[in-house]
Order: sequence, then structure tokens, then C-alpha cells
Amino acid sequence: MLSDIEIAESCKLRDIREIAAKLGLEEDDLELYGKYKAKINLKELKPKSKLVLVTAINPTPAGEGKTTVSIGLADGMSRLGKRACLALREPSLGPVFGIKGGAAGGGYAQVVPMADINLHFTGDLHAITAANNLLCAMIDNHIFRGNALDIRTVYFRRCMDMNDRALRDLTIKCSAGNMKGCADYTRAESFEITAASEIMAVLCLAADMADLKRRLGDIVVGVNGSGEFVRARQLNAVGAMATLLKEAIKPNLVQTLEGTPAIVHGGPFANIAHGCNSVRATRTAMSLADVVVTEAGFGADLGAEKFLDAKCRIAGIQPDCVVVVATVRALKMHGGADKAKLAEEDIPALKAGLPNLLKHISNMKDVYKKPVVVAMNSFFSDTPAETQTVLDACAQAGVKAVFCDVFARGGAGGEALAREVLAACEIKSRLDYAYNLGDDIKTKINDVVVKIYGGDGAEYSEEASAKIEEIERKGIKGLPVIIAKTQYSLSDDAKKLARPQGFKIHVRDIIYKGGAGFIVAVAGEIMLMPGLPKIPCAEKIDIDDDGNVSGLS
Repeated sequence: MLSDIEIAESCKLRDIREIAAKLGLEEDDLELYGKYKAKINLKELKPKSKLVLVTAINPTPAGEGKTTVSIGLADGMSRLGKRACLALREPSLGPVFGIKGGAAGGGYAQVVPMADINLHFTGDLHAITAANNLLCAMIDNHIFRGNALDIRTVYFRRCMDMNDRALRDLTIKCSAGNMKGCADYTRAESFEITAASEIMAVLCLAADMADLKRRLGDIVVGVNGSGEFVRARQLNAVGAMATLLKEAIKPNLVQTLEGTPAIVHGGPFANIAHGCNSVRATRTAMSLADVVVTEAGFGADLGAEKFLDAKCRIAGIQPDCVVVVATVRALKMHGGADKAKLAEEDIPALKAGLPNLLKHISNMKDVYKKPVVVAMNSFFSDTPAETQTVLDACAQAGVKAVFCDVFARGGAGGEALAREVLAACEIKSRLDYAYNLGDDIKTKINDVVVKIYGGDGAEYSEEASAKIEEIERKGIKGLPVIIAKTQYSLSDDAKKLARPQGFKIHVRDIIYKGGAGFIVAVAGEIMLMPGLPKIPCAEKIDIDDDGNVSGLS
């Protein structure tokens, strides 16, 4: 069997101008990055298309294939004669060199050029990292040079697009020496991965350059001696940061293996950030296509919740249908099956794991009021009895489940799913939210925990409660909440699989993201700077003398 990278490298790519023409774009609308990648540079956006949100159950080591299904679904729609377009996130180098090894789909449902997309692509994440760290350098330089703004506590952190646990706790030391007006300066510091940085969120939520600059200026860098927030605009950092991001704000156009246009832009993680591709990318795709397939990170309790409660409010959009992705293998793992025995039929484990899928279906259908289709990513080991068990459970929940084989067959394996999704898109629906923006912070967090996770509410550390009081005392209100927690469970305990009951979410920190315009609640043991596994994928990745990459999958 060919690896993902071998399949991708064997594909004959079309000139990106040919792909752009499918969306009605001309060469003057593009900034070309070679033959197969381009930036889209449109002034006016008028979203008009149907929008499909692809999400999933809580992930397991068995894999679910959410991106693969998204790509195969869009290719299936193209086969049915629709002007389809994908709107996906950019991969981060951290997971590529860590656990995933690649995040551009798989098998015969991939976006290409696969190696480019997984590595440096068009440099967006590097630009975000540079803008982030420029602000950090200006903060520390300001303090070192006399601290006219009287910054006493620094909130804003450095970032890097790599998994490096050694950067979680650092000490910064600046020695003044004989420099007049300067003083020795020491403080604690920690890095975030670029996907969790506020600059990533700002770029992904900005409508245009003016909005980007406004949001950059609103970033809270710290607190002064009077307890007031100090913002980036007070350091005169906005112009330089925006200049670094002048190309990164433009969405990237690539293609699937079958030539379906794909806009890939922005890459926040959903377990520690808001988990959606950029507003500008989604609105661009919706302005050019008949139907857009987009994806939210990790399970529906994370990415989809943030897409619906935060991004849709900010962007003024809503999905016409939600697709929930699962596999028989993953559901059996949620039900306690041994990973080594997933190829064996195990109806009891499957039935024990199904409540995880059913909870996500209920959330999308009953809380958010959206039509739902379940996409079951097929495996050769799925037995007829297991398949029927899933179909029956979904039918009882009032939704249609479709087993699809996009990994092995590409768009042909996604046509049946595409038909069901297109039919669901014609059902009129409204978007309800899990919480009211006008409520206080703890009420909003509680609503997400109770309605979406199925828990009994939240508990707060003294530090988290104090920060909430500080934010509300300053009159900051009406913002979405972004809960950072483990992706593996509906709870904040990664070991509680399927549909746990009787738990509370433990909020240990609160972060006000003034530029992004939301409140982050950090729950459980989640880390904003991931680490590498014992055997990272970086050990398998290589390049030969002819420039051929191997090990990406």
C-alpha cells in the first residue's frame, strides 16, 4: 500500500490558475507562490453559499479521519456537479513532527502539494510567530528602558511553532551594565505553541487589515502599577506587527488530489484555542462557491462548539448542516476495547462507546438546532453486525448515518455522503447558541459544561476566580468563552471516555484575550505548549538528493 506522501507525490497537480478559474477567479485576483499555491487577494466578500461544518466524536488513538472525510466530501460534491470549495486550517509543525506526521488528509482524499502544506507552506505561521515575538521583545525592551508605562505583570507570552516542553518555564534576565536609565531586569516567562497564540486568533478572526490592526492594538500585554491593563497600541507595536502579517492575512488557495479548490488558512488548535480556520478564508470560499465544506478541530465539544458559539457570531455566518465523523474502531475504543483487538468484532464495546457519538449528535441537533448527518469512515474490519448497530443507533437518534470510503476511493467514496449532506442543507434551520453573550463569565462557562459536555458545572481555582473578578470589575463583558481542555474526553479528564456522568470541569486559569475578543478558561492539565512523544514523527521524516520527501503521513 502506498503511503500518503507517495500518493500525493504521484498525483499530477493542475496549475493553480486552473483551480482558481473554477471559482471564477482571474490571475489578477491571485498572488502566485509557484505553480501550485497562491494567495487570494479579494477586496469585497459577499458570502452566499451553503456551508457544511465537519466535526467529530472525541478523538482516540484509533483515528477518526475528520480532515480526510472533509476532503472526500468536497470531492464527492464536485463529482455531483456542484461548485464546491474546502475551507481548512493550516497544519502546525508541532504535530507534524510530533504525533500526526501530517495533517492534509489521507489516502486518496488529500489536499496538495502535501509536503508544502505540512511544512512551511506560504510562511503564514512563521509570520504569526515573528509578529508575536516582536511584541514580546518590545515589551521587555520597554521595561528595560525605564518602563514609562509602569508594567508590573506581563501576560503576553512568546511562541514557537514546535512542540518543545523545555520552553514551558523560563527565566528572562536583562543586565543593564553601564547603560544609563536602565536597570537589571528578571522575570518568569513561558512559551506557547504558535497555534495557541493570540496573534493566531487575531489573524483568524480579523475581517480585513483595518480590523487586524484594531485587534492587534487591543491585545493586553500586562498590568501596570494601578491595576490597569496595558495594551499593545501603547507600545506603538501595531504598525510593525501588521506589516509582518501583510501577506499572512490573505487566504491560501491549493487543490485536492481531484482538483477541487481548497482554501487553507489559519491554524489554531481546538483543545487550547478556538480551533477554526480564518473568518476571511471561510467568507472568501462562501463568496465563490455553491457549497463550502469547512472543519473545526478535534471533537464537537471543542471545535464545533467554538465554531458555533464564537466564530459564527463574529463572522455573521452559520452552517446549513453539521457532519459528525466517527469510526467503528474509535467507538469501540470509547467502549473500552483493546487497541490491539479493534479488528475483531466487539458489539458490546461498540454499544458502550456509542453514547459519545450520540451526545455529539444531540448537541448539534438539539442545542444548536442544526441538521446532522453522521459520516462513518469505513475500515475493512467493520463487520455487518457492527455497521448495522451504528445505523440503528443513529436512526433512533433521528439522523442518517452514511458509511463512506474516501480514504481508498477519494471523491467516489464520498458521493453517497455528499448526496445526504446536500439534501440536509436544504432543510431550513436556525442557529441557537449554548449561552447568551450578555451573561457573566461563570454562567457562560457553566452553560457549555452542562449543555455541551454533559457535566455538573465548573469549579475554579482562586487565581481563576480572581481573574474573572478583575475582568468583570473593569467592565469587560459580552465576549465568547473558549474552554481549553483535553480533546480525548467530554470531561477534562482524558481517561473518562464515552459519555461520562457526574463530573465537573476544573478551571485553573483565565486568560483575557483582548485582541481576539474572547475569554480563555484553562481546564484540567491541558498545556499551551505541547511536548514531543517518546518516538516523534520527526525521526521518520527525510528527504533524498532529488528533493523527494518521505515519512509524512
